[in-house]
Amino acid sequence: MYLTSEKKQELFKEHGGSEGNTGNAEAQIALFSYRISHLTGHLKANPKDFSTQRALVRLVGKRRRLLDYLKDREIERYRAIIKALNLRK
Repeated sequence: MYLTSEKKQELFKEHGGSEGNTGNAEAQIALFSYRISHLTGHLKANPKDFSTQRALVRLVGKRRRLLDYLKDREIERYRAIIKALNLRK
């Protein structure tokens, strides 16, 4: 399995402040980004997997909505998570 509970806890601790802080916007964005990178790799190997493609588009939309929320509420937190996850090129 690509996403173990230890990896989730590590992501939450790194971006959410603690392992138990799973509702934090930064922690959720980091988790979605990790899942998006995994699904992108899967789709490169399996280009006709349309159900995975749909799931990827939904995840990207969820992450975009969270980023928009964070941008509207606290711009500094938004800038920090963008920089930490290298989402812009």
